[in-house]
Amino acid sequence: MLFIVLVLVLAALGLLVAALITANSLWAWISIGLSVVAGLLLLFDLLRRRKKRAAEAPAEEAAEDPAEEDEPAEGEEKKPEDVEQTVLMPAAGELGDAEDTPEPQQSGDPGEEKSDPADVAVVSELEIEVVVVDEYPRYHVTSCEWLETRDTIPLGIGEARQLGFTPCALCTPDAEIAGKHREKA
Repeated sequence: MLFIVLVLVLAALGLLVAALITANSLWAWISIGLSVVAGLLLLFDLLRRRKKRAAEAPAEEAAEDPAEEDEPAEGEEKKPEDVEQTVLMPAAGELGDAEDTPEPQQSGDPGEEKSDPADVAVVSELEIEVVVVDEYPRYHVTSCEWLETRDTIPLGIGEARQLGFTPCALCTPDAEIAGKHREKA
C-alpha cells in the first residue's frame, strides 16, 4: 500500500513541476488530484490497521481471562463449544532443567527453542526455508500450529538467524530440520 502511495506522490510532484514549467493549470489540478488520492489511500490503510488491531485485542483479552465468558442461564446445559478445556503443562522441575522451559518474550510468543549445538551446526549450513511473522522474534517451520492465520514471511534459515530470529519452542525448527537432514543423509 505504501508503495502505491509513494508512486502517486512522485507522480504528483512530477506533474507539479510540469505545471510550473509549462504554465498549464491542468497539470497542477491533476497533481492535486493525485495527492488527494494518495492521502485517501493512507487514511484507508490507517483505518484498516486500527480495525485489525481492535479485532485482535478482544481475542487476546478473551484468551487471557476466560473467567469473563458468559455462563449459561440457570437450568441450561453447557454446549460442547462452551466447555472449557484444561491443558496440563509440566512444572519446570518436572522437565529436569528449568532452562528447558520456554518462556514467552512477548504476548502470544511461543518462546525460544533450546537448540542442541549439533542441530545448530547442521541447520546453519542448509538453505532450508522457514517462515517468520512481522514483529515476532521467532522463526518457524510452515506446519507450526502457532502460525494459524498469521501473515508469514518466508526466509532462508541462515538469513533468519543473521537477522536475529531465534527458533520457536513450539515447532522446534532446528531439531526438526536437522532430523530430516540426517534421515536423508
